[in-house]
Amino acid sequence: MALATMDEARRVLAERFGYDGFRPGQGELVEAVLAGRDVLGVMPTGAGKSLCYQVPGVAAEGLALVVSPLVSLMGDQVRALLEAGVRGAYLNSTLTPGQQSTVMRRALEGAYDLMYVAPERLADPRFVDFASRARLSIVAVDEAHCVSQWGQDFRPSYLAVGDFIASLPERPPVCALTATATGRVRDDIERLLGLRDPLVLVTGFDRPNLRFSVERLEPKRKLARIAARALRDPAESGIVYCSTRKDVEKVHEALVAAGVPATRYHAGLSKDEREANQRAFIDDDAPVMVATNAFGMGIDKSNVRYVIHHNMPGSMEAYYQEAGRAGRDGEPSECLLFWSDGDISTCRFFIEQESGNEELSPEEAEAVRATRRRMLEAMVGYCYTTDCLRSYILRYFGEEPPGACGACGNCDGGFEAVDVTAEARAVMRCVHELRGRFGKGVVADVLRGGEGGRAAELGLLSARCFGDLGPGSPEGPEPGAPRRRDAVPAARIREVVELLAAGGYLVVTEGTYPTVQLGPRFREAAEPGFSLAMKRALRKPARAERPPSRAFGASGGASFGDEGLFEHLRALRKDIATRLGKPPYVVFSDATLRDMCARRPATDEEFLEVSGVGLSKLKRYGEDFMAAIRDYEAR
Repeated sequence: MALATMDEARRVLAERFGYDGFRPGQGELVEAVLAGRDVLGVMPTGAGKSLCYQVPGVAAEGLALVVSPLVSLMGDQVRALLEAGVRGAYLNSTLTPGQQSTVMRRALEGAYDLMYVAPERLADPRFVDFASRARLSIVAVDEAHCVSQWGQDFRPSYLAVGDFIASLPERPPVCALTATATGRVRDDIERLLGLRDPLVLVTGFDRPNLRFSVERLEPKRKLARIAARALRDPAESGIVYCSTRKDVEKVHEALVAAGVPATRYHAGLSKDEREANQRAFIDDDAPVMVATNAFGMGIDKSNVRYVIHHNMPGSMEAYYQEAGRAGRDGEPSECLLFWSDGDISTCRFFIEQESGNEELSPEEAEAVRATRRRMLEAMVGYCYTTDCLRSYILRYFGEEPPGACGACGNCDGGFEAVDVTAEARAVMRCVHELRGRFGKGVVADVLRGGEGGRAAELGLLSARCFGDLGPGSPEGPEPGAPRRRDAVPAARIREVVELLAAGGYLVVTEGTYPTVQLGPRFREAAEPGFSLAMKRALRKPARAERPPSRAFGASGGASFGDEGLFEHLRALRKDIATRLGKPPYVVFSDATLRDMCARRPATDEEFLEVSGVGLSKLKRYGEDFMAAIRDYEAR
């Protein structure tokens, strides 16, 4: 028997959340949940995953229980629901035992539509007793990839979720949602959560409003580029991700010195400071957040206009999830990745230093590290590829792209592809001859043919491949190719090694002394059709323009309207949010303000036509914003 009808779900969507229709994937998931079926939804950040359990939670009778790892953000999530006229609550360690008892008592009395809980709460006997007596309409598991050891955010506490669901006297439908999950992770989610014949829906990973760019920069140049981007549009919100706390401090200090109102977030700060800094960012008091990857999961701030990675992340999953925090409102946004050789070494070091989960055997822990290494090589491949960046991302997640996007940093012609096939084949021959016993530096020394250095110390001067990339060696693979005047730079040889490793032709081992060995595809490098290219910048990157949008919107795409009116409405939004003690994006998203600029509503009926405006927000804010539009037009 259905928990509620789709007509009721559409009414809730329009009246409470202000949308006149479901986005791709949302309707199918909501319909399945309301019919009592388990679902697993894989939807990119910004695609509206939360509505897939919030709408059924409001439409159906009973309480929707939402398991989420985001304790520090549950208050914000509930406040956003209250803004929409939804009865929400949360239950976590920030509440006193007395407050927790009150919340559970009121929930049993039917006071709430949705309740957020942390996975650790499921082990509390008081909560287990409460859940056994509550009338649960659905159990939603947000960030469901956290249950899988093959995902990038594995959390042992999530392993208890499946047992909790199975222990309920009356099992409700389960709605598992995540933004990034490969096929293996999806299988883990189904098994570990005990999903029963779920509807598995993968809506696609494309985010057309995001513009991706990758640049190889030395560390000191990274700081200048980041500061320049932040100063270009000082009022725009941005996140800068760093791989270490030390880098967070360095980048934050440089931005503040440059006059950027930035804040910071990492595990080395006190809990109070982290929360204060997070609040300053969410409230637009500090538009730029510099952080480690400890920051961001579940951040619903919709108006982040750019995400910059100061260092290369350890996996495509981590990168896409972090970069995807830009442009959640569908407005054009940028994802910039700056990397250097040292980033690769840092990532490899982190993989080997992982203590892992104590529940895993040594063999299982090594299997996890091997998976992390493969994920890293794919990330390195993204940095090196000369192909369309959007296409690379889609292929990684198992989706065939329709073609080059024409708008990413690779497609816009900012570099040239340099043929390094001859160098690649020389490297493969050298690694084969040296039998995988040495690292990149020795391989480069041998190929360059220097009489001194490590090659001489190790007795490798007589190797057949000695000097194959030195002065006088052929520049191309074909017979009669011109001879090189100088040796190939060692840095280029090391880069070719990384390119080959990213493609599976070589493997760079881990540990204190990494060595270069043949990879699973090494035989392909000897085939006639093999080729390899690397990127070389043609010019200094031009001032990045706001990219064209193919995002969703009321008129078929995001509209910029009048920039002056937009800033006028943004200032009003900030004043209202400050007065009410709420984040500005909770009042209205940037996308909603843009739609106001395009529509310029003058009546209640017209205001309700604005995307993201429901009855609750019309009543709270409609008069103020329509008055602001009239004032602006009268100037």
